[in-house]
Amino acid sequence: MKVLLIGANGQLGSDLCIALKKYDLTALTDKDIDIKDIDSVFQICHKHKPEIIINTAAYVRVDDCEDNVDLAFKVNALGARNVAVAAQQIEAAMVQLSTDYVFGADKNRTRPYTEFDSPAPISIYGESKLAGEAYVQHLCSKYFIVRTSALFGRAGSMGKGGNFVETIIKLAQEKDELRVVNDQVFSPTYAVDLANAIMDLIDTRFYGVFHITNKGICSWYEFSQEIIKLTGFGTRITPISTMEYPQKAERPRYSVLENYQLRLLGMDDMREWKLALKDYMEKRHITAER
Repeated sequence: MKVLLIGANGQLGSDLCIALKKYDLTALTDKDIDIKDIDSVFQICHKHKPEIIINTAAYVRVDDCEDNVDLAFKVNALGARNVAVAAQQIEAAMVQLSTDYVFGADKNRTRPYTEFDSPAPISIYGESKLAGEAYVQHLCSKYFIVRTSALFGRAGSMGKGGNFVETIIKLAQEKDELRVVNDQVFSPTYAVDLANAIMDLIDTRFYGVFHITNKGICSWYEFSQEIIKLTGFGTRITPISTMEYPQKAERPRYSVLENYQLRLLGMDDMREWKLALKDYMEKRHITAER
């Protein structure tokens, strides 16, 4: 099967390149294709004529999206539209990566979101990603929309993209105490596990919207505690509220995703996030030594 991967040097793209080795894979970075440019997208897609197009390209700096609204929608919405139109023209299936930040308006939520819950974003980033989802659903007849959460992967450990785990490790090496938000709850996701799940998914014709995260939930504070425990550092982690750590973009207080569709299909083999984090940390040391 011919697969075209957009965003190959990103946090997820790097691990998808490994997971998809068994396929005839064309891996493109932002230097190879500009999804904001519909002519660029059409030219490349028609040239390679893949059976599957995976779009991981996105403008993911949540706070920056509030200041750069046009750019956020050009990349996350219109970029997804361009790829969807091209996929439809060449009769390819499309995988569009999305986010738990399409939810968040329900301030009293305590139950994980399924794919059948109605999205209601509270940030420009979430709005632009939801708009991208809508374009894909309306313009492409064969699609997998994959929502995930708090991604950490090997590209971050190598300094290409960065992630929360690497940020905490860096700060813990510099400070004796870290103050971390404890009232935003989600499910951390290891890019390796997500990449393998996507590989399994594209071998099916189970088109639609999918939530794919590692199992279990935590706050950023609890996530930080586990990271510090695995590093062996003596850094003290102090829980704080969102109000004590103001940011430009509002974050969901609860954005836990349930892998409901995968479970219904008997495909939900995602492991618990603590096990995934331990695996990441062990592999991270090997990568660093190299």
